[in-house]
Amino acid sequence: MQDMQVFLTALIGVLLLATLGVLIAGMVGMVRETDPRRSNKLMQWRVILQGMTILLFVILMTLLRS
Repeated sequence: MQDMQVFLTALIGVLLLATLGVLIAGMVGMVRETDPRRSNKLMQWRVILQGMTILLFVILMTLLRS
């Protein structure tokens, strides 16, 4: 059980950094006014990464309660 908690914590950290990277890339793209399709794709990836992070966080909190 302890190994799973450590794994989920590390995975959440990686997903948080990935979300931050996609967010920054999207902001830089907006400032440079690049292709709107790329901006839209980055927004989709950000939402997906945030959803995965929240889901894993809920799973981790559930494991910690028991």
